[in-house]
Amino acid sequence: PGSPYQPVIEGLGNYPQKKFYNISKLGGAKYDTLPYSIRVLFESSIRNCDGFLVKETDAMNILDWKAKQNNVEVPFCPARVVLQDFTGIPAMVDFAAMREAVRNAGGDPVKVNPACPTDLTVDHSLQIDFSKCAIQNAPNPGGGDSQKPTAKLSPLKAQPRKVPCRGQTGCKGPCSSGDSSRNSGQFSAQIENTPLLCPFHLQPVPEPETVLKNQEMEFGRNRERLQFFKWSSKVFKNISVIPPETGMAHQVNLEYLSRVVFEVKDFLYPDSVVGTDSHTTMVNGLGILGWGVGGIETEAVMLGMPVTLTLPEVVGCELTGTASPLATSIDIVLSITKHLRQADVAGKFVEFFGSGVSQLSVADRTTIANMCPEYGAILSFFPVDNVTLKHLKHTGFDKAKLEVMEAYLKAVKLFRNDESSSREPEYSQVVQINLSSIIPYVSGPKRSQDRVAVNDMKSDFQACLNEKSGVKGFQIAVEKQNDIVPVQYEGNEYKLSHGCIVIAAVISCTNNCNPSVMLAAGLLAKKAVEAGLVVKPYIRTSLSPGSGMVTHYLSSSGVLPYLSKLGFEVVGYGCSTCVGNTAPLPEAIRNAIKQGDLIACGVLSGTKNFEGRLCDCVRANYLASPPLVVAYAIAGTVRIDFETEPLGTGFNGKSIYLRDIWPTRRELHTVEEEYVISSMFKELKEKMEKGNKRWNLLEAPESILFPWDLKSTYIRCPTFFDKLAEEPVSPQPIENAHVLLYLGDSVTTDHISPAGSIARSSAAAKYLTTKGLTPREFNSYGARRGNDAVMTRGTFANIKLLNKFIGKPAPKTIHFPSGQTLDVFEAAELYQKEGIPVIILAGKKYGLGSSRDWAAKGPFLLGVKAVLAESYERVHKSQLIGIGIAPLQFLPRENPSTLGLTGKEQFSIVFPPELSPRMTLDIKTSTGKVFSVIALFENDMEITLYKYGGSLNFVARRYL
Repeated sequence: PGSPYQPVIEGLGNYPQKKFYNISKLGGAKYDTLPYSIRVLFESSIRNCDGFLVKETDAMNILDWKAKQNNVEVPFCPARVVLQDFTGIPAMVDFAAMREAVRNAGGDPVKVNPACPTDLTVDHSLQIDFSKCAIQNAPNPGGGDSQKPTAKLSPLKAQPRKVPCRGQTGCKGPCSSGDSSRNSGQFSAQIENTPLLCPFHLQPVPEPETVLKNQEMEFGRNRERLQFFKWSSKVFKNISVIPPETGMAHQVNLEYLSRVVFEVKDFLYPDSVVGTDSHTTMVNGLGILGWGVGGIETEAVMLGMPVTLTLPEVVGCELTGTASPLATSIDIVLSITKHLRQADVAGKFVEFFGSGVSQLSVADRTTIANMCPEYGAILSFFPVDNVTLKHLKHTGFDKAKLEVMEAYLKAVKLFRNDESSSREPEYSQVVQINLSSIIPYVSGPKRSQDRVAVNDMKSDFQACLNEKSGVKGFQIAVEKQNDIVPVQYEGNEYKLSHGCIVIAAVISCTNNCNPSVMLAAGLLAKKAVEAGLVVKPYIRTSLSPGSGMVTHYLSSSGVLPYLSKLGFEVVGYGCSTCVGNTAPLPEAIRNAIKQGDLIACGVLSGTKNFEGRLCDCVRANYLASPPLVVAYAIAGTVRIDFETEPLGTGFNGKSIYLRDIWPTRRELHTVEEEYVISSMFKELKEKMEKGNKRWNLLEAPESILFPWDLKSTYIRCPTFFDKLAEEPVSPQPIENAHVLLYLGDSVTTDHISPAGSIARSSAAAKYLTTKGLTPREFNSYGARRGNDAVMTRGTFANIKLLNKFIGKPAPKTIHFPSGQTLDVFEAAELYQKEGIPVIILAGKKYGLGSSRDWAAKGPFLLGVKAVLAESYERVHKSQLIGIGIAPLQFLPRENPSTLGLTGKEQFSIVFPPELSPRMTLDIKTSTGKVFSVIALFENDMEITLYKYGGSLNFVARRYL
């Protein structure tokens, strides 16, 4: 009221009952020059303006983007939240604990619910305990009749042969099975009565035994966590849990959860999302603004608070031309990655425009958007256009809904039309990319940004052998570069050498959302099998699709049996090889690699290829498109020139080249149009909503409050709300604090809160041992994020942590009152028992790396009251405030060394009753030294959160 700016609420053209904020009228000519992504931020600020969390000045700053970019911080209230299970479980545990705290303080726990729609996808629990190789190597693995392999599979669309089942009671007939094993002649038998149906589409699918075994292991290993998730889905409003074996968070987000335009009680607004997975950015390919954030920011949004970000620069990426028929999405992605990395887009929005954009399908766009964390951008945005609408029509969107969506987006000028005469938005800078210049590439052998043209692969690998050890080189002596190590495997002798491929994975990431590249892999496999080509049995092959939809169209198009024939059987639905969850290589192969000190290779169609990530003995890893993964698996080596050297020998001794079996673009389009249709998406949605048998039979409590099991080592009620009170208190002084850790520059969130395995000598391991667990049962820190006792003990437990008090990498520190060198947790525990507060001293860029909630929660539970650093990673600094830790910064050109600090002093800090943004405070040490620091609170909201003890306590008090 009283504002000169009044947003206009209008009826929507032919749909007068539909209402929306017509922000284009509020912004006028200035609005028309805004990038589309900034227009979404502007609409959100108008719709959520309350004078406190979102102020009128915030909205006007966004409207004045051209002048204010990179200079002001603005709030953003996304429409929804997406969680995956590893990062989602601590958020849900906090909500469960908040209910308990509100009840104990006299409030109504039923009121404690997420403030916005929140979808939690259980997709990070899958491990590849079984693969096709592992089952083949077992005696009579499936129990079915052994069959002799045939030279050639049935034509496209023909059903695989029927084999008798294992003779279960009540068997209805022969099982649908995969074709014969590529070597042993054994079939992968089914472990359920036939006919086996695709668990997501109720379509007959020859699903291998590996999937069912891995599913069984996943549910057994994670039963306690899954029961907690199911309880959450029952008792909390605005919570939806997507059960295991449905698909990955980012792909489910794309195929099932995306609205593009929200409609709540006939009120329309743009879909937008934040998620705890770095691949959340994939939805920007659908014109949905979204990116990955940390657990604390996600919880804040769930609690009804905005995400704060610096008003970003927006780089316009102009695409022109048409890509080569041989260039797949991965080639386009890696080419754009290279251009944008060189353009320095880190911390910026990227927005695509130009005639080339219409040449890209939505699947291509989402693949490109998915890669933006690799080139450092916050997100890569493709505004909604006719291509988007056509895609949504094919994926089952209601026609009336599409009409309303199009009308709304055009009314608020969020619809991009290539044929329109209106000028393009203004951008901070423009990067031009000609798609016609893109040729097939792979990426590696150690970093995703190191692209290698497929035609140059052989010579580039040779150069890597010669180069000194580093980002690309392996420094292999010239006389050893052609060494051959013979190895016996399954009764046959094979020869391994540098460049031999031992892992080939078409995995559950990026490309698998793109039907064309997956079908290309299948069609290539079909042609390869029909030509008589095989894959060597020791190569660890796997196919882990992003969702059942992929299995469905590979099966219905008839190519799945051919992939299976080459060893690419479906192993499960979830993150697997990409995150290092592949099964171990056969022992004979591992021994041969180590014996010859060979540079063995892995080839995968994902986004991560860090050295040693797939397996400790696989030192060279290449990212490639799915059809190239299959091609390299057939070749068995990366030391091949596809132009001049054959993949192998087919029937009648004929040499078969890649060009002989590479599918044409017309073939791909024909199959894609026939099989990738709206019915697949409809069936996928129906099955996802019904869940699966194991999930539906899983028992879970239905009480309003969660019945905490005191014996549980996975789920525990955290202590964040132990001091919950109705009124906030003034910031308390920090008196005579000891320094818990004295750290240097570039301390990452992984240093602070590791997510990997739990070391046997760690404080967390000691705790789990007292609970009766053996080292084999420790699992990982990531899996135990719902247990604050484990995660607090895991804080600063990284073996690479360099504490200046210790002088060498180790998760240790000194407890100064006693002089003992202890685990960080043990020292912190002693300080807390003695009533002594602790702080952390650090250098530049404290909190680098992926956003991780326990990197803030862990120090808080260790008793850390403040961090004093030279500079911070912005998101982590916000997380510290969000949990109740004060982020303090040395003045420019000052640090512990220039101030003569050793870290052995005690520090006292007094906060004034009325804090103000970036206020200067004085710190006094026990040696009498006094120096000034900056309290890095950027706005009144951050100061308010700190006074309340963090965002969790701030919101909990609102329920009182």
